[in-house]
Amino acid sequence: MTKPTLISFKLCPYVQRSVINLLEKKVDYEIKYIDLANKPEWFLKISPFRRVPVLVVGEDVLFESAVINEYLDETNLPSLHPKDPLHKAKHRAWAEFASALLVDQYGFTMAKEENEALKKKQEILTKFQTLESILPVPKNGKLFFAGETMHLVDTAYAPFFMRLEFLKQKDDQFDLVSGFSKLKVWSDTLLSLPSVKNSVLPEVPEEYIAFIKAHHSWMGGKL
Repeated sequence: MTKPTLISFKLCPYVQRSVINLLEKKVDYEIKYIDLANKPEWFLKISPFRRVPVLVVGEDVLFESAVINEYLDETNLPSLHPKDPLHKAKHRAWAEFASALLVDQYGFTMAKEENEALKKKQEILTKFQTLESILPVPKNGKLFFAGETMHLVDTAYAPFFMRLEFLKQKDDQFDLVSGFSKLKVWSDTLLSLPSVKNSVLPEVPEEYIAFIKAHHSWMGGKL
């Protein structure tokens, strides 16, 4: 198999999903970082949506994180998707739910006014209630989406939980997970994995907070 190259922006949670997938499967890959505020011409030519992630495999280019992860899962063992078509479809649906949470999280961090930020926070907490109701019971202090084994759907949630952890470390008022027992175990389980820990560069926590502050949001004034 041709060694793939992942085009990335350091703070992008969607890229991080693909990196976790690659690390879990121990795939030999390259990563190339770009500045999304100053996109290079070569990137604009290969990325139809002008956003990351983009995966370059030989002469071929893939875009959109869900598509990239499906390709990586199909071409590198072990598969992180369930074999049963119905279970696989359900995992894909809940991965989309994770994408909605990332959108809410971005809105929460970027909201200019407190009331707007609190509205986004409530949207996140409402989704947490839904997740808490469908997660299995933890075993031995650990939990994955489908129980005791990591699946591709877990990689969709790990970047979200990691960013919540960055915020919590700065201010406890942004600890949204602790009020949900199963969700807390799931978050802790994912954040303890080497593939998740190593899926971002060491400077990302500080740069994530700096990014929020630079946008002069309500949250940025609290961090």
